[in-house]
Amino acid sequence: MEPSAGTGANGAVLSVEWEPADVEVHAQAQLRVQVMSRAEIQSSPAWTRAFAGQRKDRRYYELVEDTLRQGFDYRYFMLTGETGEVRAIQPFFLLDQDLLAGAGPRIAKLAEAIRRAWPRFLLMRTLMVGCAAGEGHLDAADGCTRFAIARGLGNAILGEARRLKAALVVFKEFKAQDRDALACLKERGFTRIPSMPMTRRRLNFTSFEEYMRLALSQKFRAQLRRNCRRSAERANLEMRAVTDITPYIEEIYPLYLAVYERSNLKFEKLSPEYFCNVGRRMPDKTLFFLMIRDGKVVSFNMCLKNGKELCSEYVGFDYDVAFDLHLYNVMTKGIMEWAINNRYQWYSSTSLNYEPKYHFRHQLDPLDLYVRHVSPVINFAMRRALLYLEPTRHDEMLKKFSNYADLCGD
Repeated sequence: MEPSAGTGANGAVLSVEWEPADVEVHAQAQLRVQVMSRAEIQSSPAWTRAFAGQRKDRRYYELVEDTLRQGFDYRYFMLTGETGEVRAIQPFFLLDQDLLAGAGPRIAKLAEAIRRAWPRFLLMRTLMVGCAAGEGHLDAADGCTRFAIARGLGNAILGEARRLKAALVVFKEFKAQDRDALACLKERGFTRIPSMPMTRRRLNFTSFEEYMRLALSQKFRAQLRRNCRRSAERANLEMRAVTDITPYIEEIYPLYLAVYERSNLKFEKLSPEYFCNVGRRMPDKTLFFLMIRDGKVVSFNMCLKNGKELCSEYVGFDYDVAFDLHLYNVMTKGIMEWAINNRYQWYSSTSLNYEPKYHFRHQLDPLDLYVRHVSPVINFAMRRALLYLEPTRHDEMLKKFSNYADLCGD
């Protein structure tokens, strides 16, 4: 059965009929899509349980809205059933997006010249579905709801983008597991392109020594041991794990900024309030690993926990000593050793800095962008340009991973 839809006069509400593929579900799913503010969804039980199975649950979205500004305008799609029950709440935000942020140096240089005369060249008001600081997820606890949400949003979102004066619509960094559900977006003219992926490493080892012996190459294993030994000879380093980073914020925030400024790809810029509040609001999910030398923090790694998975989110380094003390290797070894000892089954990491992750034998964990311009004519032309603007094509290290082909998928 094909979906049918009706839109209100102002484009704010759209009703979608869809027959789920699951043979156990016989009733048609009808979803009503409305744009809401945080205040309007705050008391909804559906919001309280939103993204409960993810490491970044609804508390994380609230944290991001409260502490990350940068011109982001945060909103929420509320999806309701025929009888008015709230089926899902899907966060989104509005911003001015630079389409050349992931382009190579040649294109960036050309764009810089063009923008001297045309300042907003390929800078577009954008509606982004997902999270401003992390990957996106569909707010669904089962497969049928996942497909219904994707279909509902796909039918409603262009009208909402026009009403909100957004020229571009992006589903930001959704995982490969959502590809089947989000395939319906192609029917609406969206183009799927790879974003910079996360990485994962299974921790099916009894100790870090066993992991090194069985998983790492002989060359890198020797290099890792040598680096850790030299670090120990040059400094007395102590690794400490804390949930609330507030007492250390004046030390760790400059370390975060040092890493942020060195990155070629930038999107969100975290605030000190973000770091101070993530552990307070999500103490069950948050863990900061600190590397301390002579009473001074020289590196940190913020991780989020979800069940038996530990994910490295953000790092910071004192670059005056980082390379001499091999802080990345020492910190990663310490965290993975902690995770194995505490019986975590997976160690994950967010995007960028792929070379050490390759040597630690991570696998790529693909993230997808679904992009569409509200104008059919511009969208037709933009689809070809996106193939050259997508960021992964310029990172040669990604091609060395054994599952590199997974970035594009079918």
